[in-house]
Amino acid sequence: MAIRIGILGDIGSGKSYIARAFGYPVFNADKEVAEIYKKNKKVFVKLKRVLPGYINLFPINKNEISKAILANKSNLRKIVKIIHLEVRKKMNFFLKKNKKKKFVVLDIPLLLENNINNKKDVLIFVESNKSQILMRLKKRQNFNPKIINKFKKIQLSLDYKKKRSKFVIKNNFTNKFIKKQIKYILKQIH
Repeated sequence: MAIRIGILGDIGSGKSYIARAFGYPVFNADKEVAEIYKKNKKVFVKLKRVLPGYINLFPINKNEISKAILANKSNLRKIVKIIHLEVRKKMNFFLKKNKKKKFVVLDIPLLLENNINNKKDVLIFVESNKSQILMRLKKRQNFNPKIINKFKKIQLSLDYKKKRSKFVIKNNFTNKFIKKQIKYILKQIH
């Protein structure tokens, strides 16, 4: 069975960048969610049912999701509840497919919040400079500070995540520096 590495950190801290830098199979929940919005008709029907008046188009439109999240604070939880089930199914398939690998990397923003982690998971916290995070977030296509704040409210505190982590990677977004830290971590968990 592969050793599971869970990547934790703030929104925009470079978790996906770090996850890919490990060089092992990565389960990226954000990419999976985008796929679900694009292709999963059942999820569309469920979202349309719990968020009437917001979700009207298939493939699911991110703007409609954003409007629903901003309109009512319980809407984000409703969305997460529906999407989470599908993400978990996809993750289980990913884990089965990669069980013979030495390591797998889980890039799942709500890893701890949705109890997706195992006790044996090696948790790694990605620490980044706040101004670099903001700069990176502003470059994102759908950057909306209000949406980001709503997501932060449903997440556990960064201090808690950092305490739960076995390792901390300081992300200054330079490849050489990151590779060195990853090499050290992989030696430790071998």
